[in-house]
Amino acid sequence: EPEQRVLIGRVVGNVVATQKSEALTGSKLLLVQPLDLAGEPKGGEVIAIDRSHAGVGDRVLFTQDGKSAMQVLDQGLTPVDAAILGVIDTVELR
Repeated sequence: EPEQRVLIGRVVGNVVATQKSEALTGSKLLLVQPLDLAGEPKGGEVIAIDRSHAGVGDRVLFTQDGKSAMQVLDQGLTPVDAAILGVIDTVELR
């Protein structure tokens, strides 16, 4: 089983999909740019479900583990690969 990872990203846009799975109705979709620990872009953007009220420009914690992403929605088997878990206020490295 793959290791579950929580990643840091920045919300760079909104995604509007008028045709989608019924399980996603009412869910907000955001475009997230993964970041490294220095805050630099790392890899390509991903579309993530948001239940944390994040907005464009926010740094967020997110997962690209489908099983964890589905648990965020709490709706059983929902076709989701990525989900925002929370909005980051500060990051302190030591």
